[in-house]
Amino acid sequence: MSHRTHARTADDRTADGRDEAERQESPNLDFAGTTPYEDYVRADVLTHLQQPLSDDPGEMAFLVTTQVMELWFTVIVHEWETAGRALREDRLPVAMAALRRSASELEALNASWQPLARLTPAEFNAYRAALGEGSGFQSAMYRRMEFLLGEKSSSMLVPHRGAPRVHEELEKALHQPSLYDEVLHLLARRGHAVPRAVLERDLSQRYEPGAEVEAVWAAIYSGDQDSDLARLGEALTDVAELVWRWRNDHLVATRRAMGAKTGTGGSAGVAWLEKRAAKTVFPELWTARSHV
Repeated sequence: MSHRTHARTADDRTADGRDEAERQESPNLDFAGTTPYEDYVRADVLTHLQQPLSDDPGEMAFLVTTQVMELWFTVIVHEWETAGRALREDRLPVAMAALRRSASELEALNASWQPLARLTPAEFNAYRAALGEGSGFQSAMYRRMEFLLGEKSSSMLVPHRGAPRVHEELEKALHQPSLYDEVLHLLARRGHAVPRAVLERDLSQRYEPGAEVEAVWAAIYSGDQDSDLARLGEALTDVAELVWRWRNDHLVATRRAMGAKTGTGGSAGVAWLEKRAAKTVFPELWTARSHV
């Protein structure tokens, strides 16, 4: 065998080794059915849910953004329900972890406004008619979020009477403790003077703030800043602030896109959103700061 032939064979062996290494490093591309990724994420379902009803190309961004918001509502409800159960079972670390996750998810939810934040009236009007009577306040998952924040209202079940499963879930949520109710029960079990009237209140009604609960939070914040209850208060405050930012961003985006016109679905539009933005979540956590 010549030196030249020997050299060519060595090159072939090098090439074969390189090909084998690349095959070992490459992902598996051959599956009998759908890919494991598709089976887990259901991406094909998600990416075929968009059915624009107008010819305006901007409607796709509006539709996808709204659907993304619904997914964030879903995971945030999951986190707050997880936190509520953990608080009920005195598992504060589990509750804190869920609240911290929800804060990150709220930040992502709020960022979802960016594709719609600078809509002009003409751009929104190009596909607004496609919404018909549809409006964000009809979102069942967002309503569950509000119920978990203590914003209870039986009238908000009315739009869902035609959807039995959704209506049943909302009715159940209406009568269950809010996240804040679970926090107040925890404070009472820890020896704080939460009034019996607050602990035994009608859970289907909107939570109303009181001076006694405010005094409890003032005492907690006047004590050890590293206590688990003080850290719980701050985690709740993070959530409350981000919810306020969500409501305010919704207000600003709507005001920019449609001014003071009547909202879709017959709502008062900006006037309705202004009332929502003015509401404080976990109110005594804010007012107590004036007494520390």
